[in-house]
Amino acid sequence: MNALQLPSGAELVRITETFDEATVPRGLMRAHRVAKGTWGRLVVDSGCLAFVWEDDGSVVELVAGDDQVIPPDTPHRVQITESVRFAVEFYTAVGS
Repeated sequence: MNALQLPSGAELVRITETFDEATVPRGLMRAHRVAKGTWGRLVVDSGCLAFVWEDDGSVVELVAGDDQVIPPDTPHRVQITESVRFAVEFYTAVGS
């Protein structure tokens, strides 16, 4: 279970296309960050992937139905471990 939560009042601003193991952008598989003031939420539709927190090297295995909240300006990447379909939602915190 994902302990991180979106901030209260977070507003959805954009959703990426759905990616799979063949279409995932290379940049998502290298260390990167969500912009300051923006939160991400990776949602796995099917299959499995590994979500890597670059600051401490911890890995979270995500399967169909799982999601991972990504705080602003926190280095991370995905590791494709098998067939997968996922998208990333982007939110801003209203009133912060």
